[in-house]
Amino acid sequence: MTLPEGAVLPVVQAPSTVLSTPGESVDPTAPEILQLAADLLATMKVSPGCVGLAAPQVGVGAQVFAVDVTGHPKARTTHGAFVLCNARIVEASQWQKGREGCMSVPDLTGDVKRASRLVVAGYAPGSTEETHITTDAFEARALQHEIDHCAGLLFLDRVAGAHAVYARKVYL
Repeated sequence: MTLPEGAVLPVVQAPSTVLSTPGESVDPTAPEILQLAADLLATMKVSPGCVGLAAPQVGVGAQVFAVDVTGHPKARTTHGAFVLCNARIVEASQWQKGREGCMSVPDLTGDVKRASRLVVAGYAPGSTEETHITTDAFEARALQHEIDHCAGLLFLDRVAGAHAVYARKVYL
């Protein structure tokens, strides 16, 4: 499926209510979802360091997200740039704590415990056939982070407490 030309959208920041509201299930074949998928990929591409972006982060209350951890130093397995609709975790194991940041919470990072081995089911834009992605390490973390966005959760909702939240370092 070829996506339309994507537009770069503004990224919503906490405490916007769209970030804390579970997204709606979508029809992955709907033209507006194909456009949203293209927009998420286009927005990611121009955002330095971005490895994932969910529909709620661009103000759309839908269960759609894009991920691309290609070239990230912590990535072991990578499936390139992809978009999933209505994703759900099928299997999760080997939990590990790791530092996370988010474009919607630009000034903070936090330690979050997530599965480092993961199987996710969902739908590619334009497809009615469910697909499964088996991954690990950093890509697994990115998928869980984006699935959380679609459920109305931020990484701050997953930290163990204030002691696990840090001011983001600014590199000049």
